[in-house]
Amino acid sequence: MDYEKLVTVMRKLSLEAGDKIMEIYGQDDFDVKSKSDDSPVTAADEAADKIISDGLRAAFPDVMLVTEEQSATHTAQGDTFLIVDPLDGTKEFIHRRGDFTVNIALVEGGIPTRGVVYAPAKSRMFFTQADGQSVEETGAFEKDKIGSVKAISVSDADNSALMIVASKSHRDQATDDYIGKYQVKDMKSAGSSLKFCLVATGEADLYPRVGRTMEWDTAAGHAVLNGAGGAVVRFDDLTPLTYGKADFANPFFIAHAPGVELKQA
Repeated sequence: MDYEKLVTVMRKLSLEAGDKIMEIYGQDDFDVKSKSDDSPVTAADEAADKIISDGLRAAFPDVMLVTEEQSATHTAQGDTFLIVDPLDGTKEFIHRRGDFTVNIALVEGGIPTRGVVYAPAKSRMFFTQADGQSVEETGAFEKDKIGSVKAISVSDADNSALMIVASKSHRDQATDDYIGKYQVKDMKSAGSSLKFCLVATGEADLYPRVGRTMEWDTAAGHAVLNGAGGAVVRFDDLTPLTYGKADFANPFFIAHAPGVELKQA
């Protein structure tokens, strides 16, 4: 894989998709439909999916592509592929909360190794460079030129005063029960894959997810966290979370800085 090309293409496509998403976000009204699993989908999801999937297929025709909006046509794909959630946080988008992201990642050997997470409404962009180091880009987000970037790194966690981030739309008693096993300094809520990025930048130490997610929901954020020195493990046995499952469904998981003393479920 040409990682320099991959990063350039993923970043540009995320910006193009973000522009289309914000165009629809700015409309007075937009249609919301329900998919077969009763999750919502909008014109923004579908338009962003087309931009990204067309671009990735043109640039990397020999690499398997998995996207949320086309997942019904996908079959077991092995352990190396591109994976896309064109609009993660559709509920945040619908309710105009801003915590939605564009997510594109490369999975190699079952592990997300490169990825981009772009939050267009918050003007935050995180991605892995060709060497695998994760950065946050600031500035005007020109499509053909990477702007100023700063390397990001997970926190040096203080287990007597942990910073926790949890889901904004999927918080439940099971999550609170698990968080209760830790000594918590403060807790914040965030939507979509931004939670991974808050751990990657050191703004949080721990993100537990006791609820349903799919591989496209997590791969890009997982890649960014990996490139910042963090990790994602299964909730049940604390082994690494891997990708390439036939049904794309993730088990419950914990994203964390390595200094966190993880508790068993």
